[in-house]
Amino acid sequence: MKEKNDLRNLGTKAPMITHAFAEKKGPYGYIWKIYIQAEDPDGDMDKIAVVVNQSGYGSYPTDWIFLKPRCRQQVMGYLQWNTFSSKTSYLPEWTQIIVKVSIFDKAGNESNEVVFPFTFESGVKPYDLSLLPDPFDKRNVPRLGYIMIDLYAERA
Repeated sequence: MKEKNDLRNLGTKAPMITHAFAEKKGPYGYIWKIYIQAEDPDGDMDKIAVVVNQSGYGSYPTDWIFLKPRCRQQVMGYLQWNTFSSKTSYLPEWTQIIVKVSIFDKAGNESNEVVFPFTFESGVKPYDLSLLPDPFDKRNVPRLGYIMIDLYAERA
């Protein structure tokens, strides 16, 4: 007989990120928004995982971004990252990073992983939010949480 609270025995299904979008370049210090939409047939989505890979410095996992109870079955919103770092006063032009996002449910199942490459380039104009792709082109897409990562640069 299964215990009611033992989610591992319920045959739960993993969440699925169905849509995702983020700009591919921007200046250092830019406030970058990563848009995601996800669903979970079991309705037990729990937290968002974000890992930042910086060439030459490694991978930086962030703190979990916990979802509110109303977002357990379906969620749409953006993750916000102020790319300025307290560890360095600049990043060299063309510095590339890769951000990976996935979602975990209460049973520990992980969704598909979405990968976002980003290059720091000065002089890039901010993205026109009126041009966001569907389904993010709706007004009032909520912020789901913050990415809290400090990047590094070689000392001169």
